Order: sequence, then C-alpha cells, then structure tokens
Amino acid sequence: MIFRDKNKKLLLVLLILVVVLIFLGFKNSFFEKKSQVPFQNNKDNIESLKEANCSVKTKEMIVQGDSMAPLIEPGQTIKALFGYYNCHKVKRGDVILFKYAGNKNLIIKIVKGTPGDSFQLEKTSVAWNLYVNNKLVVNSENKAYLFSGVRYKMLHLYEKSYKGIIPSNAYLVLGNKTSGTLDSTRIGLIGKKNIVAKVQLP
Repeated sequence: MIFRDKNKKLLLVLLILVVVLIFLGFKNSFFEKKSQVPFQNNKDNIESLKEANCSVKTKEMIVQGDSMAPLIEPGQTIKALFGYYNCHKVKRGDVILFKYAGNKNLIIKIVKGTPGDSFQLEKTSVAWNLYVNNKLVVNSENKAYLFSGVRYKMLHLYEKSYKGIIPSNAYLVLGNKTSGTLDSTRIGLIGKKNIVAKVQLP
C-alpha cells in the first residue's frame, strides 16, 4: 500500500513537471512570435504615419524668364507642390523651385545630379560636356550641355573639391538652355534646405 502511494506521488510529480514544461514551451513560442510581428508592423506604421503627416500645399505660379524653354515657356502657369520634399526624396529629373540668397524670387530648374552621383567635365572641340554617372547630360530636347568660361570653371571647382562625387544634401541643377543659366554653372551645387517645392509638369 505504501509502495503504491509512493508510485502515485512520483507519477503525479512527473505529470506536473510535464505540464509545466509544455506550458513554458508554449509561452516562449507565443512571446517570440508576438515580439517579432509588431517590430515589422511598426516599420510599416512609421512609413504610413510619415506619409499621412506629409503636408503638401499646391500653389499655381507663373514662370518668368526663358531658362526652362521649351520645356516650360515664359508666362506659363505651373503647379508647385510646397512641402513635398519634407517626406519624399529629391530625384534626378525632378523640376524644382529653390531659394537663392542672390535672388528675391524662387528659381526653377531641373535636378541633374543627386547625392552620391559622380560627375565630370569632358572637353570637346568647342567647350565642355557634363557627365553624370558616366552618362552625357542632355536637356529636354536631347541636346548636350556645353559649358565654357566661368560656367565651366564653377563646375570644375566643385568637381575638384569633391573629387567628382556630389556630397550629401547637395544637388546639381541646370536650366534647359545648353549653354547654362542661373543654375549650378553659376551658383554651384545647391543644398537640400534651399529646395522648397516640386513642380508638377502638365
């Protein structure tokens, strides 16, 4: 009788141990899965929240000057998206508005080079061509830019200073005239903080 009681007690202890082990295994498995899923969802939620908080103000503006012709003609009305770049990257090919200390009006240009892009000038028989990431830079009419004089010197200064790589938060911008305008050939690379709007082309 005593022997049977001991066996019953031993069996009960073993049963309790098995139940505890099963519970602990289930608990660990549950919390491992629970800790992984929110981490992935948080990343998605952050991106969604960022987009939701992106306040973009659309404003119609009239273009003055012919530096962007024929892509954008003088007197043409454009839509400017102010605040767009607070939550979007500036991309190569974007038409932008930026502020410049030497000009009271906003300046409209095309982004031709972004941070990390390589750029170099190559001499032709008449002037200098510009290459970005080893590709010849052309305007909207597929005509190559040709720079000489002070315009070449300005770009060459930046090319030499930064070893042909556009630094972070800096952009190479040009007008649509192949000889250069009030752009990076005159004022150098522009900072991200000076870009105020993206232009929405018709």
